[in-house]
Amino acid sequence: MATEQILILDFGSQYTQLIARRVRELNVYCEIHPYNHIPTITADVKGIILSGSPSSVRDADSPEVHLAAFRHKLPLLGVCYGAQLLAHTSGGEVKASAIREYGRAKLGTVNTDSPLMQGIDPHSQVWMSHADTITSVPDNFKIIASTDTVHVAAFQVDGEDTYGIQFHPEVTHSLQGQKLLQNFVVDICGCSQNWTAESFVETTVAQLKEKIGTDKVVLGLSGGVDSSVAAMLIHQAIGENLYCIFVDNGVLRKDEFSGVLESYKTLGLNVKGVDSKEQFYTALAGLSDPEAKRKAIGKTFIDVFDHEAHLIEGVSWLGQGTIYPDIIESVSVKGPSATIKSHHNVGGLPDFMKLKVVEPLNTLFKDEVRSVGRTLGLPEAILGRHPFPGPGLAIRILGDVTPEKVEILQQVDALFIDGLKREGLYDKVWQAGAMLLPVQSVGVMGDERTYERVVALRAVTSIDGMTADWAHLPYEFLADISNEIINRVKGVNRVVYDISSKPPATIEWE
Repeated sequence: MATEQILILDFGSQYTQLIARRVRELNVYCEIHPYNHIPTITADVKGIILSGSPSSVRDADSPEVHLAAFRHKLPLLGVCYGAQLLAHTSGGEVKASAIREYGRAKLGTVNTDSPLMQGIDPHSQVWMSHADTITSVPDNFKIIASTDTVHVAAFQVDGEDTYGIQFHPEVTHSLQGQKLLQNFVVDICGCSQNWTAESFVETTVAQLKEKIGTDKVVLGLSGGVDSSVAAMLIHQAIGENLYCIFVDNGVLRKDEFSGVLESYKTLGLNVKGVDSKEQFYTALAGLSDPEAKRKAIGKTFIDVFDHEAHLIEGVSWLGQGTIYPDIIESVSVKGPSATIKSHHNVGGLPDFMKLKVVEPLNTLFKDEVRSVGRTLGLPEAILGRHPFPGPGLAIRILGDVTPEKVEILQQVDALFIDGLKREGLYDKVWQAGAMLLPVQSVGVMGDERTYERVVALRAVTSIDGMTADWAHLPYEFLADISNEIINRVKGVNRVVYDISSKPPATIEWE
């Protein structure tokens, strides 16, 4: 069941996940691992990419890896810091740049005889992002690309499939970056480009059969893409031994509990609805801190599942729809990245769990999950559904959560989402929702002064949620929705629109 793969060693670059996405766009599987936790190099590893880093090879405590374990054995590509590390550890010289090199640059000379630079045009635009520069290289290093200000923009090592580049081919500003990565991954490493949604389904179902056997799995459905695709994968592997639970945690969207249960009737899944609103409201009572709310919901969620699992004889696994960005944003599992927030599938759960966890999607990005879902035959109504946070409206209500606040936000959210669908805008944004702010504002309705709540509307465009830009919705639409919300939702007299991008903001407010 081995799958050809490229191993990416992460030195902490903000672009490491982009490298993985670009490699996977070539239908080649890849994994990211921290430079200091390298897995066993098996026969299915066809090449290694060394990522960039915010560190400098000139620093005493800079990240290091024993490159001799790979060189001469596997093709190696160093990107930015990775290239500097290759040069530095081979006897070359790396110095601080006289001028920091960030942004677009043009290649001046390109050696197209090099396998890495095949098909790369002279003067091709690339993206630089470094404060150090390789100033000299050993005699067996051959310079294969330069810019006006960077003499060693790319090199290869004679007698080895070892290459280094000072620019970032993974970002779209490097206009032929994907061609360069293809040269390395396909032509130099020899990957066959057979990692597709179909092959993922086949391999994953087989692995699930082997892993789970005749055990029973309980899985929480949310109505969204991730949990639905995870459920269908597990269902294909173990059939009736999968028990799906859809929990009403009291912070779902308006009418979502009944709507989601109805949508699963045609999929052949064994689904049970559990009304646990009061249990969640009790756990959330008086909590205003977002992390406290997430953890309270995570703990209650597991408590509900533990209770439901005991009603099913012999359940030993908890299925989850955790995907790759959940892990990246929650904990440095696949690289030394900073923790941003606890995720409901990762960081917000209690340390003890009475069930083993199975997460068949935890190496996939969202668009890859959707491709797998289409292969499994899930309806577009589910696959096209916007992401919705596991803690639900609890983290869209800033401050403490009460049933009254939930009802207000449910009404606002429903008007916003229905309006997007009505105007043909829903599928043009990645995610949309409303936030109930912990402030009140003065307004006038009729001849009366009001002092009521403020809601913020949020809509973003994105590919996988790692980065996002605010959606430039038509002013006329925003005006109509604002008017509709204020007129129809009692207790709201002001609507604002969030025009922050990620980064620096996050998609959710909490």
